[in-house]
Amino acid sequence: MNREPAEAPPAFELRGVTKSFGPVVALADGTIVLENGRIHALVGENGAGKSTMVKTIAGIYQPDSGSLRMRGEEVVFSGAAESKAAGISVIYQEPTLFPDLTVAENIFIGRQPKGRFGFVDRGAMRRQATELFTRLGVPIDPDRSAEGLSIADQQIIEIAKAISLDARVLVMDEPTAALSGVEVDRLFAVARGLRDQGAAILFISHRFDEVFSLCDTITVMRDGAYIATHAAADITVDALVREMVGRDISTLFPKGEAEIGDVVLSVEGLNRAGVFSDISFQVRAGEIVGLAGLVGAGRTEVARAVFGIDPYDSGTVELSGKPVKPRSPQASIDAGMAFVPEDRRKQGLVMELSVAKNTTLTLRHQLSRFGLVSSGRERAAAEDWSSRLQVKTGSQDLPVSTLSGGNQQKVVLAKWLATDPTFLVVDEPTRGIDVGTKSEVHRLISELAGRGIAVLMISSELPEVMGMADRILVMHEGRISAELSRAEATAELILLAATTDGSAAHDEGVAA
Repeated sequence: MNREPAEAPPAFELRGVTKSFGPVVALADGTIVLENGRIHALVGENGAGKSTMVKTIAGIYQPDSGSLRMRGEEVVFSGAAESKAAGISVIYQEPTLFPDLTVAENIFIGRQPKGRFGFVDRGAMRRQATELFTRLGVPIDPDRSAEGLSIADQQIIEIAKAISLDARVLVMDEPTAALSGVEVDRLFAVARGLRDQGAAILFISHRFDEVFSLCDTITVMRDGAYIATHAAADITVDALVREMVGRDISTLFPKGEAEIGDVVLSVEGLNRAGVFSDISFQVRAGEIVGLAGLVGAGRTEVARAVFGIDPYDSGTVELSGKPVKPRSPQASIDAGMAFVPEDRRKQGLVMELSVAKNTTLTLRHQLSRFGLVSSGRERAAAEDWSSRLQVKTGSQDLPVSTLSGGNQQKVVLAKWLATDPTFLVVDEPTRGIDVGTKSEVHRLISELAGRGIAVLMISSELPEVMGMADRILVMHEGRISAELSRAEATAELILLAATTDGSAAHDEGVAA
């Protein structure tokens, strides 16, 4: 009698895992099954338990209950080394290579191939590294120093290291957050190649376009518990969002109606050689102006120049009819400007300081007496702003690094709103934030416009730009290539203006 061949067990299974930290339940039911030769997405809001699950898979956390299985066999990891030895590798958003070592040395650190007499065989190490990069289809010089490598190249090196360790399960934790479009495409090509070679890949991302373009299967978590698993082809974005947040987010872009008032910010003929040229626009009270365009178009550079962080060669910036001193952020703040930067961790917050101290950084002079800051007044002011913006934290004294990405962004907003600005720049306000918290940040921005604040919002997400902006300026290669009203803006017109000089987009808009 012929027997059907036994189906191979999953590469990795995590079922019914729980994990608590004191009274806080981080995982109530962590469950996921990773199959060989498939890319599996894990999605959920910040606080859904994704990070705890990843650290459990990596052996950093040990579960309170539940089971982990590798190829059908139950496993227990007492540390990261045991997880790695079992064939699991985690690729983080920001890899940690040794900058003083070469690429090859980073791949084989601690296990360098040895030649006769026990010396490191550098030729063999170089050849093996080259073979790994050839397998990945990425040309990286094994002899170059790791210092100065892009985040994208560092991630590829981590993947090469994983392959050299014969890892069969790869976890990619928000790997694209700091990558350009071209770098994302290269990473995805590598991931698909590994999938086709039989690897099981777990991909974690807040970006739905990436999830649906790359992944075969999607698992949803909410409040630390498993919700559902779907074939990516069988579920829509709307249905996925409903499962993630437990409600229908028809109000993802809660843009309220605001009375548009007088001109607050006026920029005329701003130029900086090789960066941007002939930038002219206005933002009125109560108006949200979206600044769209591809990465490298000059959007952030314009905003930084307007705020006085970076210099410009010619042109003028006026706030409420008065000139703003160039190259002086303090003058801009004194005039009534506020700036929420793109990189909240490096530019918006001091991660080792408490929530209270970060919230009140712009109020130090108001809270101090004889050069000393009153901790009581500091905490009271921080609690006031945390309440207004609904910042979720166990204590104002906790380091701000302990907060979720969405709550960190709220702290940055609170810090600047405390200055009572008339003009606010928000650069990529919801980058790396889960879909539910995005709605809260959008609500805050809309409320600020409703209070008469003029808002310049830079965003690479077209739905965000079209959902929140009253007017959209599109940049292409350092110039404003199109200006579109909320009513006439479409994704097609914005993309056309972002990739051309704008004349084609103008013609399309007229035709429409």
